Amino acid sequence: MQRLATLLLVFFLAISFVTAQFSFFDQMFGQQQHQQQPPSQGGSQGGSQWASNIESVSCSQYLCPTFECVSTPHDCPCPNQEDVKCIIPDGDDKTVGTVVCARGPDACLSVERLVWRLAGP
Repeated sequence: MQRLATLLLVFFLAISFVTAQFSFFDQMFGQQQHQQQPPSQGGSQGGSQWASNIESVSCSQYLCPTFECVSTPHDCPCPNQEDVKCIIPDGDDKTVGTVVCARGPDACLSVERLVWRLAGP
């Protein structure tokens, strides 16, 4: 009788352990899928927001994603106030380059280091 009680106790402990493990994985992967879903909905919402606002903005040059009217895409401001606009030179011409928005006091320096590291010697 005592052996049966011990076996039942071990069985129920094993069941609860397995259930906890599957619950953990379900929660982890279910949460990840749940977090990935809203940005895709927000992306389609942003597209409709862009379409509705683009008609209300008059711009004869280049209209930035922030709805600023500038002469070239290079002149667009960063979307967030905390971001700093960094220009990564394209080749030898220092006036032409790729614009990257980065955050932090040494953001441009960090971006430049990364670019030079990726470019190699």
